[in-house]
Amino acid sequence: MTSKTLNQFLNSNLQQLKQNGLYNEIDTVQGANGPTIHIHDKEFINLSSNNYLGLATDERLKIAAMEAVEVYGVGSGAVRTINGTLDLHEKLEENLAQFKGTEAAIAYQSGFNCNMAAISAVMDDQDIILSDALNHASIIDGCRLSKATIIPFAHSDMDDLRKKAKEAADSGKYKKIMIITDGVFSMDGDIAKLPDIVEIAEERNIITYVDDAHGSGVTGNGFGTVKHFGLQESIDFQIGTLSKAIGVVGGYVAGKKNLINWLKARSRPFLFSTAVSPADAAASIKALDLLINSTELNKKLWGNGNYLKQGLRKLGFDIGKSETPITPCIIGEEKITQEFSRRLYDEGVYAKSIVFPTVPKGTGRVRNMPTAAHTKEMLDKTLSAYEKVGKEMGLL
Repeated sequence: MTSKTLNQFLNSNLQQLKQNGLYNEIDTVQGANGPTIHIHDKEFINLSSNNYLGLATDERLKIAAMEAVEVYGVGSGAVRTINGTLDLHEKLEENLAQFKGTEAAIAYQSGFNCNMAAISAVMDDQDIILSDALNHASIIDGCRLSKATIIPFAHSDMDDLRKKAKEAADSGKYKKIMIITDGVFSMDGDIAKLPDIVEIAEERNIITYVDDAHGSGVTGNGFGTVKHFGLQESIDFQIGTLSKAIGVVGGYVAGKKNLINWLKARSRPFLFSTAVSPADAAASIKALDLLINSTELNKKLWGNGNYLKQGLRKLGFDIGKSETPITPCIIGEEKITQEFSRRLYDEGVYAKSIVFPTVPKGTGRVRNMPTAAHTKEMLDKTLSAYEKVGKEMGLL
């Protein structure tokens, strides 16, 4: 018999979420998550996936994964520190270090795990973290887990960061100071001001930490935001995911060899979770080989991103200040934004609405994620749907 207290808690809170329009109905995709998807037996142009380079359905990665299963099986069989470290994991980490331009790298089971692992392995209750106000939830949770003092600075506001860095350093209360930022911010598509952050950090001997989940494979000719600014020698932690542009699943931290050795000895998700599966490791290795040796997919991604941006702007939509292929179409009021997304759905375009509390009130947007796998025909159909819905709703 289940607990009455639990049932009362769940039922009342679920009802409240539904009444406030905050309960997320999950759409089940039938088949692969590619440039088009099928939901309820209907085909949609897919503009809500992080599969930036189209590698999630790439035949070369599928072959690599299947070959790995034949040799290694479907699971790694243990945590890395017992006997779960396969030669595939070592090859993956070598490729990641080469890809990010660092001495070494460590692979984790997810990008979220990276932030839970790396921050708390280095920072503790005697330290302070200066965190961009728009950082991803996994960064926020990783900071909380560390028990360090957390001070947010206004989004990409370098004057505010410099002021708070000075206050933290001058206080004499903290052993270590860390600045944490996303490389690319997923809601607006803007890029962190890494050169300014490095300058501030070097003035006061501050640790630098960049989560480049949405930048790796996208910025810097595909090598990421740190490489985009040529700061591989200046950033202490480069965090990334294998589930977005790389097209598989997992995450990693890249940096100096002594940092990676410490994370292998002290980061709890590495110590207590079974290693990344052989198929995922092999597919990730193949993806990294492709990106290290060719910028073709990256160029396609940017071409498609710029094409969609130009089309939406020409129609009269507000696409914000995006500097990457991530293209928000800012509608404003929450219910209108949600209705706009539903009307696009009716036209065969799957582009999810994002509203408060994920973004500030009055800045609701439909976020578009064009990929290298989209065709111009798909993007033209998308623009036609935007024009039709925008005019019918009186937004154009």
